[in-house]
Amino acid sequence: MKLSQQIQSVIESAIRKAVAKYTCGCEQTHVTDIHIQPNQNSGELYIFDDEDEELVNTTIEEWATYEDDDFYENIERILRSILCRMKDGGDFDKLTILKPYSFVLVDDEKETITELLLIDDDTLLVDDELLKGLDKELDEFLKELLEK
Repeated sequence: MKLSQQIQSVIESAIRKAVAKYTCGCEQTHVTDIHIQPNQNSGELYIFDDEDEELVNTTIEEWATYEDDDFYENIERILRSILCRMKDGGDFDKLTILKPYSFVLVDDEKETITELLLIDDDTLLVDDELLKGLDKELDEFLKELLEK
């Protein structure tokens, strides 16, 4: 699935609108994660907090016409890219959400599919790409140690 820049901007705008609730200039902090729920059948994108309070609801027409089985895999890649770009741009720097917090992709039953982005001052979220080949490298290292 390839989304146009315009559609990616709509998604980014929805995320900005959702987190705007947590940008007050006050000292009050919230403890929550941000849940992102795309619906392939209706094309709707819901964003809500831990209390299931809806923060944003928008429609992405391209999702409703997408018929392949890899919907969530494609959406995960797209959302992760948008969120990382927003994080790098400083969009999440002034939120009053207590760290660490996450942006989480959920399915229609609100079950977690994957963590898209972890916001924390000193934690790195390791993804599959970083771990590719690690088992082989560790096995070779162990073999080398045992041979000595």
